[in-house]
Amino acid sequence: MSERHCPCGQGNYNDCCQPLHLGQAKAQTAEQLMRSRYSAFAKHEIDYIVKTTAIGQQPFLDQVAIADWSQANQWLKLEVLQAKEKIDKNHAQVEFKAHYHDGKQAQLHHEVSHFVQQDGRWYFLDPTTEMQITMKQACICGSGKKFKQCCAQYL
Repeated sequence: MSERHCPCGQGNYNDCCQPLHLGQAKAQTAEQLMRSRYSAFAKHEIDYIVKTTAIGQQPFLDQVAIADWSQANQWLKLEVLQAKEKIDKNHAQVEFKAHYHDGKQAQLHHEVSHFVQQDGRWYFLDPTTEMQITMKQACICGSGKKFKQCCAQYL
């Protein structure tokens, strides 16, 4: 793969995910955000991974672990299997397979990810984030709704 080829598989990096990584553009769909996050792992753009995670989850992310995982693997290919852009008014779902090599053998990460749109921006809902939140607290996405009425069902 050339340096100009975007890791997400959608063309030239300069025209594809780089403007998102640099903050010059924002993802228009959950699939585009998911693709740009895959590219961010491949390009070690850890700040972008953090900024595109649900706002209330960002302080709980283990940035060192994210950076270590990003750098420890060779990112080979992304396959988007299905994108459901409107599972409700503000939520979407993307199923994908991320192919990578961990230095010993080829690996496959198959996931169904959930995303939330808040104030015109898409964010990833990270199911692995360790945080204590009750159903009656404000939602992690910043919608102002109670967690149980918003993102709880997707985590």
